[in-house]
Amino acid sequence: MEVKYFQDTDTLLVNFTDREIVETRDLNENILVELDKEGNLVSMTVEHATEQANIGDFSFQHVMRQQQKSQAASPSV
Repeated sequence: MEVKYFQDTDTLLVNFTDREIVETRDLNENILVELDKEGNLVSMTVEHATEQANIGDFSFQHVMRQQQKSQAASPSV
């Protein structure tokens, strides 16, 4: 996954995969989604991103599943 913000055009691009895009759909006048041949989401483009999303407060958090957390906390024998 890759997230790019283009300040000069106030555009946010989120690439979820590198699969080939075969269709683009407009969700509204500022948000486009690109889909692969199976209809899976490949990427999303947000125009006027500072108005559409809170770009100035962007963060990323990777949350482990509960089982992974307990395994990580248990010492190996």
